[in-house]
Amino acid sequence: MKDGVRELARQFKAFLQTREEDELTPLSSPQGGAEQVMPAAGQTPENTPQDHLTIEFARTAHKEAENHPAGQMTEMHAPGHQADAAQNTAQHLSAETADTDLFGQTASVSAAVRAEAAQTPQTAPVQEAPVTPQEKQAALDKIAEEIKACRRCPLGQTRIHAVPGEGNPAAELMFIGEGPGFDEDHSGRPFVGRAGQLLDKMIAAMGLKREQVFIGNIAKCHPMVNPQNPEARGNDRAPNAGEIAVCRKYIERQIAAISPKYVVALGGVAAKALISDTKSLGALRGRFHLLHLDTVELQTPVKILATYHPAALLRNPNWKKDAWADLQMVMAEMGLKRPHA
Repeated sequence: MKDGVRELARQFKAFLQTREEDELTPLSSPQGGAEQVMPAAGQTPENTPQDHLTIEFARTAHKEAENHPAGQMTEMHAPGHQADAAQNTAQHLSAETADTDLFGQTASVSAAVRAEAAQTPQTAPVQEAPVTPQEKQAALDKIAEEIKACRRCPLGQTRIHAVPGEGNPAAELMFIGEGPGFDEDHSGRPFVGRAGQLLDKMIAAMGLKREQVFIGNIAKCHPMVNPQNPEARGNDRAPNAGEIAVCRKYIERQIAAISPKYVVALGGVAAKALISDTKSLGALRGRFHLLHLDTVELQTPVKILATYHPAALLRNPNWKKDAWADLQMVMAEMGLKRPHA
């Protein structure tokens, strides 16, 4: 069994090296792609300008599983072997990539986090989803408390407030961005700055109120260019792949608890992380994708649509027309009509 695990680890490492060549190409490249795409009726993909954020994030483990014979994967996941296989593989990989993430990027992930990963099953656990709004709120409250206590990556050491997210626990629609900024870090609430004000207007244009949806981020703490100066404005940056990998379990558990019908990914970082595709935001826009999660298994299908981050729209107002077209696709699916002025 140990020889089989070592061989799988070797193949996994070789596979990741080829992924770096095949998928981490310039964002204008046509290579790569999501596994399941759900075009909306009457819509065609648009090649629009990409967002300014270019973090790459893909689900390599899922792809690797497809490359192994069924018998080999059955052995890996058989009762009594799964935990040993996960631990041995994680130890083998962490010994050679202790300071980098799966794509060779520098990732500030502690040894404790890697040890925790060694105990994590290789398949997403199926958990009973809360049903009533009260049960969903209780589940979200529990996740929020864990987020506030979390110090699993350096972002947790330099933040002012964690920002779990907020909104309707029974929402049919979720908006998910990349991470908190200055205003969010100081308030503990998502999307409350200028970008948040624009998001509120976008939600209102759809015929909804902020209280009717749920708003959150992939990263729950403020990623800063200079973590030593949290009081400085203009100190924001996108979360890196290592930070996303550590933090993504929280947003995934929130999605599973709420069980929305639709998710709107705001910006390239959130879109690539949730859709698990390294294409540009312009290539991911214009159609629905079927959402898959890494850490939990959804009990009902969820459609995800990518659009521009409100902060990008403030910098590039000419993109607002395309963003509105994206939101109209969601409105058509949900049967919403724009309110009269």
